[in-house]
Amino acid sequence: MINKTPRIVVAALSLSAAGFGAMVAHESYTTTAVIPVPGDVPTVGFGSTKRDDGTPVRMGDTITPPKAVQRSLAHIGRDETRLKRCITAPLHQAEYDLLVDHAYQYGAEATCNSGIVRAVNAGQYAQACDQYARWRFVAGRDCALPGSGCRGVALRAHERRTKCLEAQQP
Repeated sequence: MINKTPRIVVAALSLSAAGFGAMVAHESYTTTAVIPVPGDVPTVGFGSTKRDDGTPVRMGDTITPPKAVQRSLAHIGRDETRLKRCITAPLHQAEYDLLVDHAYQYGAEATCNSGIVRAVNAGQYAQACDQYARWRFVAGRDCALPGSGCRGVALRAHERRTKCLEAQQP
């Protein structure tokens, strides 16, 4: 993706349809709660870790596709509110979509406290992209290693970094 548009203030951005589509494709849909990778917490729907009332998803929980989309959109809305408070630098839409996707997986608080956001806020956009590669661990395991049981986590981190770097191209 080559970016020919100027960066804009984060307050004017929202997750794009393409960003949402990529996110749910990565998360996959499960009707019944699963533990996505060993050492992780139960998720249901499109990777939701919380029920509508804020309590954690438990094994055995179920959800319908429409409810899963509704829950994901509510989660994204909360994440976007938090991200808009911690990101002070302007972004391209692709950069913003990646940050929302990261917050969906790791939490807005973790994203806001990450080296990714620190680099973005310092105007160091390429360095921010490189920070995505650091998010490849689950329960102390390096998911980039063969046999880790969580290879998808490392692949997603690498994909985020690649897409972010592509967004830096004039």
